[in-house]
Amino acid sequence: MKKLDVYTVRELREKTGAFLRDAERGDLSVVTRHGRPMLLAVPFDEALVGRGAKVAVALHLLEHGAVSLAQAAKIAGQPLEAFLSTLRDAGLPAVDHPAEDLDREMAVPL
Repeated sequence: MKKLDVYTVRELREKTGAFLRDAERGDLSVVTRHGRPMLLAVPFDEALVGRGAKVAVALHLLEHGAVSLAQAAKIAGQPLEAFLSTLRDAGLPAVDHPAEDLDREMAVPL
């Protein structure tokens, strides 16, 4: 699972270059003040423009393993069935488990 980069307001002043490099890579970042989240930095990319901020954030978090499928659908503001279509349109898998996990699951007697 890929973590979000977290910057304090002070660090943001001191590490602006790193913050911008994160954005160029497509990484989300959180800026905190007094230990509380204050700002979510979402890179301005094709997904943000084409799908909207909520969906772009949900897809990014799901793709990087930060949230479950159901959580991503909730973040996107879509019913699960609709979000599955959004995943398909984005070319992302709904399930991303290694084949050996599936084999192990299928071997469990009912």
